[in-house]
Order: sequence, then C-alpha cells, then structure tokens
Amino acid sequence: MFNRGIRLVIHEHFTFYGGTITLRRYSYSIWRGEERLYWYDPQPHPDNPTLAATHPHHKHVPPDIKHNRIPAPGLSFTQPNLPFLLQEIEQTFFLD
Repeated sequence: MFNRGIRLVIHEHFTFYGGTITLRRYSYSIWRGEERLYWYDPQPHPDNPTLAATHPHHKHVPPDIKHNRIPAPGLSFTQPNLPFLLQEIEQTFFLD
C-alpha cells in the first residue's frame, strides 16, 4: 500500500517452457480505499480502433470505467511492467 490509501493489485500469469518465462495475462488495478480508480488488462477489443496502437494492452478509466478504454503504451508482454506502473502511480498521486 502506498500513502494516501493508494494500492496496486497485481495479477500476472506466466508460463515456463524450455527455460523461458513468458507473461501470458495480467491485470493491474489501482485502488483508493474500496474504490477502483482504473485498471489495465490485455483483453483484446478488435472492434475498438482507438486501441489498435497498443493492442491488446489498454487502460480502463472513468467515467464508465468498465467500458471506457484508452491505449496503454507503457505495457508489454516482453518487458517488466512494474516500473511503468510505479512511475505512473507516483506521477498521478504523489507529485504535487
């Protein structure tokens, strides 16, 4: 948990095959108390052309957080995502 009641919930699914670890799925949720502020996931939405630039990575944001999605250029299946997430949280909630 971060200051100001902010917390990051991480769910990652990996496979290990032939000596290689591969991230297959993830969900990253940012919460303040019991309120989910936004989240990231790689669920494909091929019918949404605004997400094509970072397909399948995207961010769910208010209003209508479940259906309002924007591209997520900082996420990847091939690079660690935690540094991006920590930097975003710091910039969003702790830089005054």
